[in-house]
Amino acid sequence: MAGENTAIIWKDEFLEHDTGLHPEKKERLTAIRDRLSATDYYSNLQRPEPRFASQEEIATIHNSEYIQTLRDLCERKRSGFIDPDTPYSQGTFSAASLAAGSGLVLADKVWSGEAKNGLALVRPPGHHAVEEGAMGFCFFNNIAITARYLQSLGAKKILILDWDVHHGNGTEASFYEDDSIFFASLHQFPFYPGTGKASHTGKGKGLGTTLNCPLPRSSTLDDYKLEFDNKIIPAIDEFHPEIILISAGFDAHRDDPLGGMELTTQSFELFTRWIQDKANEHCSGKIISFLEGGYNLHALSESVEAHLSVLVG
Repeated sequence: MAGENTAIIWKDEFLEHDTGLHPEKKERLTAIRDRLSATDYYSNLQRPEPRFASQEEIATIHNSEYIQTLRDLCERKRSGFIDPDTPYSQGTFSAASLAAGSGLVLADKVWSGEAKNGLALVRPPGHHAVEEGAMGFCFFNNIAITARYLQSLGAKKILILDWDVHHGNGTEASFYEDDSIFFASLHQFPFYPGTGKASHTGKGKGLGTTLNCPLPRSSTLDDYKLEFDNKIIPAIDEFHPEIILISAGFDAHRDDPLGGMELTTQSFELFTRWIQDKANEHCSGKIISFLEGGYNLHALSESVEAHLSVLVG
């Protein structure tokens, strides 16, 4: 039965991160939910209950002082901006902790084999969040916290692929010197946050386990395919991961208001197929995908459906 081997997490609590009219708004998730609920496989998906990541689990990536400061800020001031791009509300700390914990729940499911793959439809997103703070709409780095947790479960070789239109600077920084976690990113460049040069390939023990594939504005599927064929796929084959994590941003869609790329919904279906083929080859299909960007509600929900439809088979 299609979908029974895929776990998905979506909770109303993610809507309590109230950003008003900001592009990263709660309607992103409700649009995705409405789209997916109309599919013939949605009712078959595993729906594990998410949990809040503990302060200790979040602190495997983030500074403990920052975690406490964010908690206090949300409780005390109730709403405002961490920086000009990153609004918070009274519900932000709770939503961010639940988003981080969602990855841990999916890690348990997929690593144990109870599910073949999983999708965390969470907000706030995470890949820009750095050790000492929030930035770029992100508060806790969901995918990085999950990777550290997987290490505690015994994973020795984890590959993270980030195809959001923006470079995942926080994720890269978390593992820049870690040779057990391979980070690969396809992103528009030059663009926010200004990181992700091809010359940045890791440091110390981690030298060679960071792969940046910067692409110019207006890049098409053909441009991305060249990067997959010549760099991403060979890197996966050489690294031979035990599990693949995806920072699945959909803001490189041609209709996205914040990006500048020319991808279509079908592009994300193809990306997912290419990675699923490699996951089947190397790690029994183990994939955990995390929602990152995507700000045109129609393009976002359509692209998430295309992505998930491949995961469910």
